[in-house]
Amino acid sequence: MIETPYYLIDKSKLLRNLQTIEYIRKHSGAKVVLALKCFATWAVFDLMRGSIDGTTSSSLYEVKLGREEFGGETHAYSVAFADHEIDEVVANADKIIFNSIRQLDRFADRTGSLSRGLRLNPGISSSSFDLADPARPFSRLGEWDAARIADVVDRVDGFMIHNNCENADFSLFERMLDQVEERFGALFPKVGWISLGGGIHFTGDGYPLEAFCERLKAFSQRHGVQVYLEPGEAAITRSTTLEVTVLDTLFNGKHLAIVDSSVEAHMLDLLIYRQSAKIAPDSGEHHYMICGKSCLAGDIFGEFAFDRELAPGDRISIQDAAGYTMVKKNWFNGVQMPSIVLRELDGSQRLVRAFSYQDYRSSLS
Repeated sequence: MIETPYYLIDKSKLLRNLQTIEYIRKHSGAKVVLALKCFATWAVFDLMRGSIDGTTSSSLYEVKLGREEFGGETHAYSVAFADHEIDEVVANADKIIFNSIRQLDRFADRTGSLSRGLRLNPGISSSSFDLADPARPFSRLGEWDAARIADVVDRVDGFMIHNNCENADFSLFERMLDQVEERFGALFPKVGWISLGGGIHFTGDGYPLEAFCERLKAFSQRHGVQVYLEPGEAAITRSTTLEVTVLDTLFNGKHLAIVDSSVEAHMLDLLIYRQSAKIAPDSGEHHYMICGKSCLAGDIFGEFAFDRELAPGDRISIQDAAGYTMVKKNWFNGVQMPSIVLRELDGSQRLVRAFSYQDYRSSLS
């Protein structure tokens, strides 16, 4: 038995998402690039690259990882490229997307024959959480003035628009895209490609894929552009669990169970967005608050129901532990970093990476 904690990626569950992506590519004509900011566990890129056209990035290191481990198209975006890294970014990318006109002015002459893009900010988004809202007041993410963009449109080949955040509502996606077209539509026929970003939860249950594909196709034909999508969470949702073991139980007004993992270190996205973890089936007469082992008082996965009393040695599977989770793992408190394990399509499990004290030591100085 593999020692916990570890992230368990189930290839059969990942494959279901990839099949949906294949359907969208076929029926909409859109190309799809994986957002490495959300998921960059390259041990499963061999499975993913057959269904996805390439990767998109937010930093030099992500660009290099996409080029080296995924292949296909490599899109390079950053909120701000630094002078000392731009040449290496260009050397590893097929497209480079600038966040601002100032960055375009500064680096355009160093991009060679690379296809150049510019990020647009339409001032609307589906986010209800200020921390993740790209259209928040005074946002630094993209250009919003259509007149200023028109002045430089002859220097770019495409646009990137990212204003969907965990958006499972197709009607909201469609309404926002209508508003995007109203604001920037006159510019779209002047470029060759447009990325509509990520955050569209098209692999969710009941998502109207046919209508989604028709809307993407209509957008592409109306403006004469190649459409790109940049899924992160949608590509890997419900594919991965964090496997943990109960170390201790106690009662302090509530039944508590301490596990060999940490929200702060291993599921930081939950702490940032003040969300609880999920377990399945989460039913039964015995209720426990599942707590991490770090010294942070709020290191709590959530409260869940079980069909029996918990005891040291019991195993718990925490759901949805891939998107914006594995990329944010850290060494807080020196808590053991979860290993990475794959469940192959034949059901066998394979340990692909374990982390040691030396990894912890070398992460500092």
